[in-house]
Amino acid sequence: MELLANIPTGALAVFWGILTFSILVVVHEGGHFLAARLFGVSVHEFMIGLPGPSLRFRSKKSGVYYGVTAFPLGGYVRIAGMEPGTEDELLAPAAGMLADERRVDADALAVRLDVLHDRAAALLTTLEDYRAADPVPDSPQFTSLIDRSAGETDAALLDRVRTTVFRGQRPWKRITILAMGVVFNLVSAILIFTVTLSVWGVPQATRTVASVLPRSAAAAAGIRAGDTITTIDGVAVKSWDQVRARIAASHPGSRLALVVRRADGMHRLTPVLGSSNGVPLLGVRVTTEDVRMPVLKAFTESMHWTGLVFSAVGKFFVPATFVKSVSNARSIVGISYEVASAAKAGPINYAWMFALLSLSLGVMNILPIPPLDGGKVALEFVEWIRHRPLRREVTLGFSAVGAALLFSLIFYLMYADVMRYIVKG
Repeated sequence: MELLANIPTGALAVFWGILTFSILVVVHEGGHFLAARLFGVSVHEFMIGLPGPSLRFRSKKSGVYYGVTAFPLGGYVRIAGMEPGTEDELLAPAAGMLADERRVDADALAVRLDVLHDRAAALLTTLEDYRAADPVPDSPQFTSLIDRSAGETDAALLDRVRTTVFRGQRPWKRITILAMGVVFNLVSAILIFTVTLSVWGVPQATRTVASVLPRSAAAAAGIRAGDTITTIDGVAVKSWDQVRARIAASHPGSRLALVVRRADGMHRLTPVLGSSNGVPLLGVRVTTEDVRMPVLKAFTESMHWTGLVFSAVGKFFVPATFVKSVSNARSIVGISYEVASAAKAGPINYAWMFALLSLSLGVMNILPIPPLDGGKVALEFVEWIRHRPLRREVTLGFSAVGAALLFSLIFYLMYADVMRYIVKG
């Protein structure tokens, strides 16, 4: 972290923003990936970065491509059979022809099925997505990756192919695959919170003075850095919270009887409290120390933070709190600056910020708005109830409306962050 201290703020924000966002998205996509693999669903790619040119290798065991793209921001997983809408009714005979003839191109398939070339090409593309066909390099043909069993019909052949694609899974499995990205974000956040609180602890204010504000009540009374407050008005105090509560219960201009401990012994001091906007003020900053929590308490505190994030996101949908929620929200621009600041402060601060962002990403994706995971899950429930898929046009329409709303909010937040962090500094 110290090696990056002299990098300009903007460049530092870009670096930490890309790094953090990419890790968050890879964790999220990893949830989808692992759930799909657990259910035996074929996965084409698991990549770090946006779709585009890439450095990749293919696993001989699973056939999955892993790699890094030329635009290493975020990541994605491509699971077989996730295209929305109903299947083409000619997919089964297309699969049968491919299995029987071993090599087929769109022209031959179009003639056999008596359809237009574009429809035949779409059928081959779907079979490629289902891992039933593979395009031949430098050729319009596709080679078959499936064999027909003795006496197997076209429909039975397609059903067998569909057992390893997303579309062919039972509804609860599809919903689980879609939901596991959110689960991974939430679980990773709670785990980071719990480990951080129980292993490194949380900073808590002590009764020892770190510095005294100039021209304050503390300065006038002779309080010094290093003093430890032991007694207020004859009552022993054991924590800074007790000191703060006693000050808050007083009034500006009132006198406190303090006993402080120094290296040379105990000293009695009587500061007269000052005022800041009518609030009584002593005028000291105190030291902090990291206090570890028991694991169970750390876990409970982690769940508390999770609840706060859910509450914060929920306020976006309450008219009375919408404007304030938007003003407090940050886009990837603002988040990048905040993450860079946390990283500069140290690994614990960065871990805490990462956990909060992971929570936020997970909670946002729960929202039942396509194209978010929560919206996809909602559509899966609708299809489950209807016992048949929604038309592709309907699914894409819902996704387009949801995307328009989300991107409108994102662009507004980005504009606000550019003005806040870059233009106004």
